[in-house]
Amino acid sequence: MIYAERLARRAEALKSFEALKNRIGYLRLLAMAAVVAAIWWAVKGAVNGWSIAAPVLVFVALVGWQSRVERRVELVRRAIRFYEAGIARMEGRWQGSGEAGDRFIDPHHPYSADLDLFGKGSLFHLLSTARTTGGAERLASWIKGSAPVEELLERHAAIVELRPLIDLREELAVLGDEYRVGVDPEQLARWAGTPAHPFSLALRVSAFLLAVCAAGVLLWWFSTSFIGIAARRAVIALIVVEGSVLFRMRQRLSAIVTGIGEPARDLQLLSQILGALEKQSFAAPRLKGLRAALEVEGMPASKRIAKLRRLMELLDSRDNFLVRILDGPFLYTLQVAMAVEAWHAENGRYIAGWLDAVAEIEALSSLANYSFEHPEDPFPAFEEGAVFDGEALGHPLLPDARCVRNSVALRSPRRLYVVSGSNMSGKSTLLRAVGINAVLALAGAPVRAKRLAISRLSVGASIRTMDSLEEGHSRFMAEILRLKQILELPEPALFLLDELLGGTNSHDRAIGAEGLVRSLLAKGATGLATTHDLSLSRVAEDLAPAAQNVHFEDRLESGRLVFDYRMRDGVVTRSNALDLMRAVGLDV
Repeated sequence: MIYAERLARRAEALKSFEALKNRIGYLRLLAMAAVVAAIWWAVKGAVNGWSIAAPVLVFVALVGWQSRVERRVELVRRAIRFYEAGIARMEGRWQGSGEAGDRFIDPHHPYSADLDLFGKGSLFHLLSTARTTGGAERLASWIKGSAPVEELLERHAAIVELRPLIDLREELAVLGDEYRVGVDPEQLARWAGTPAHPFSLALRVSAFLLAVCAAGVLLWWFSTSFIGIAARRAVIALIVVEGSVLFRMRQRLSAIVTGIGEPARDLQLLSQILGALEKQSFAAPRLKGLRAALEVEGMPASKRIAKLRRLMELLDSRDNFLVRILDGPFLYTLQVAMAVEAWHAENGRYIAGWLDAVAEIEALSSLANYSFEHPEDPFPAFEEGAVFDGEALGHPLLPDARCVRNSVALRSPRRLYVVSGSNMSGKSTLLRAVGINAVLALAGAPVRAKRLAISRLSVGASIRTMDSLEEGHSRFMAEILRLKQILELPEPALFLLDELLGGTNSHDRAIGAEGLVRSLLAKGATGLATTHDLSLSRVAEDLAPAAQNVHFEDRLESGRLVFDYRMRDGVVTRSNALDLMRAVGLDV
């Protein structure tokens, strides 16, 4: 396994770097001892004071060297965690790490909660390797909706090209700080989209000349100790001129410094991600277009962002005591603010495009990573109409050892499976396997199946509908509102209905379920409905060949219920409710 091989190499590299770091630490101690000894002998007059410089320079050089080695140690550790996480995903042990995507949970979405798209152990949790907020949001939007088939095919080509680029994915994984998601695209794009008002060239030149004059006056003062009337007048005149400039500019300066402060957070990560992507050359049309967006007028976006990051570091350095003292005479804040506004005027219009390209490539990279780790999962084929025809469908959130696969063929004339079966036999899992594979297909990802043909469908599910105290809805009301939402989906639709109308009496449930199913089929929808009420099974017989009864079953072995989770034709012939109740100790 390539991950295991790379993990072993990174582990060896970590040992080497840590050993080197320790050796440098010992050398630092020796250098410090040499500094102390040199100072001692200089005080004694045994050596010249300049003799202290040599061990001090050696010590400073060792500090810098150790800092670089420590950075390498941290990067190697992150690479190790990257490959450990990959191996855990491939072995079905991935639920304990990574971003779960809880912020994307939407109880009113027509299928995300029912199909476990977000939250711990969710599809997003499995897929996402994004380092930026924009990349995570782009991936979330893909699995919450569908794209035109042409765009999905472009994503397929991009994923195929990105799939073998393990070095790129490792590099993206180790960049920036330790926290997983940085770079808030909305704040940065909002700042970039505001009109820029660069300072005039005359003002910038004047500010620079005033700073030069201040430097000259200070040098003159310290070198000659001048105290004449002319000198005092020169200092006063300079203070008055600089003070008046700063007073006139105070509101504008405050707006610039405040406006860029929060949006420019974590520009280092954005610059590094851009730099990593700029080193790549792509052949897939979508990737070529995204890569081209990262370069403007011959200058890479990473260098432009790096320049803004350096300006932000200069602004942040105002907290330094010495900079605070020199801020006024050298018009430090004004000089940096003018440079920031000039950068804004030159590059602001490109930021939205850069962020969009990074988000898109990160989302594609997440899907490529999933494809690499599941090489047997194919891309779906797209067809017209209302088609979901999958062979050996599995649930991607289940480990292979526990995943039982079933085939589902919904294509004309068959458009409905009525799924009957006993409790815990696999009905709901089948619905989720169908739904989550539809989500993967409509996001442009590979699917957990031997083969899948699908059309561009609007997915709707009523599997895990819950009551809402906040909205004052009972479970039954929440369910019928969800069913109304499914009926209103754009055509063609794929519906997944689990135990229809379970919150009402059997008479109303039978009539309501039959009416709903007939309405969905009349609208051209296709899908599956599970039931314990065999009256719905009789509806499937009436609607044949548009509908078909299938079922899951169990058997009792040595007083224990056994399930094989295999879908079979026809209607289930037995119930296990009493058996389950007795199995847990209820006297019925």
